[in-house]
Amino acid sequence: MSQAGAGIDLETSLGYLLKEASSALRAAMEAVLRPLGMTVTHYSCLELLAQRPGLSNSELARGAFVTRQSMNVLLQTLEREGYVTRPAEAPFGKVLPTRLTPLGRQSLEKATAAVRSVELRMLGGLTESEQSAALRILRTMVRSLRDGNDGA
Repeated sequence: MSQAGAGIDLETSLGYLLKEASSALRAAMEAVLRPLGMTVTHYSCLELLAQRPGLSNSELARGAFVTRQSMNVLLQTLEREGYVTRPAEAPFGKVLPTRLTPLGRQSLEKATAAVRSVELRMLGGLTESEQSAALRILRTMVRSLRDGNDGA
């Protein structure tokens, strides 16, 4: 595919395959969330708040892999639609801790079932042992990249 060793052979590039898998996963998640009136970012925000109530805009943005500005727009929409609540004033500093409302929890339950069905489909061809190995390998890759490990 590449000429004279220049570039990356996309057929054997693990990075390219990971990006392709990520893209396919996101598309499948968007497809099951769309009928529920959600996007992947919307779902991610609700899921993060269910597991870690009171997260700030910045923490939610990091967890959902979006900018603070994008998360702020989403939170304003979710608050207006009754999915989350934020205090009018920060209890301390500038942080407005966000919490799910009962409507947000109810919506999240449906979305979680839909997303879980996608994950089960993605993992359908793997044994439990292979799934465990994949998790371990992916966590190691993430750690290596975050730690700046250049593989040397």
